[in-house]
Amino acid sequence: MMKDITLMVSLTEAMVKHTKLPITVKTRLGWDADSIMIAEVAERLQDVGASAISIHGRTRVQMYKGEADWGPIAEVKNNPRMRIPIFGNGDVDSPEKAVEMRDKYGLDGAMIGRASIGYPWFFREVKHFFATGEHMAPPTLEERVDAARRHLQMAIDWKGEKLGVFETRRHYTNYFKGIPHFKEYRQKMVTSDGAEEVFAVFDAVEKEFAGFEFVM
Repeated sequence: MMKDITLMVSLTEAMVKHTKLPITVKTRLGWDADSIMIAEVAERLQDVGASAISIHGRTRVQMYKGEADWGPIAEVKNNPRMRIPIFGNGDVDSPEKAVEMRDKYGLDGAMIGRASIGYPWFFREVKHFFATGEHMAPPTLEERVDAARRHLQMAIDWKGEKLGVFETRRHYTNYFKGIPHFKEYRQKMVTSDGAEEVFAVFDAVEKEFAGFEFVM
């Protein structure tokens, strides 16, 4: 829809009119470098009733390449016409980046995506840093194994064993990142087709690496 802003605005307006729930919009800076007009787009979305807007600091053509540009997002936030919350997205991969998004760029919040994949503790670490200015100790091995178990079980309960096992594979690298000589266990996790096999690997990891301490 970034190639058809009128359609984007009209769909947003229709949704606002047909529900009492708040309608928010997540978008990017534009389709490509030649079509960045997010300041105008944000105004139009606000005018038709959007309650908040989240903006990823890349174009659609960029996908996830290069660095996210938060400057245009700040321009939207600092536009005197804008009254609704503006959230930033893209490259928030440390607590310091979240603070920078708030304090330097003046945004109302940070949307966090890839940094939390396989590492759900990132959110509490950001909150802790906001409150104290200090980094939390990383999650323990027991916390990581427990999270992996819960994740897999919830995925199975939701989508069945086959899809549940398959769709959680990509998370295991981050769950256990930092453990030395882990390749054998990771290989088993991402190649096992049955849940019972994967849960057995989790048990083996917890036993084999008991007491291992992760560094920040």
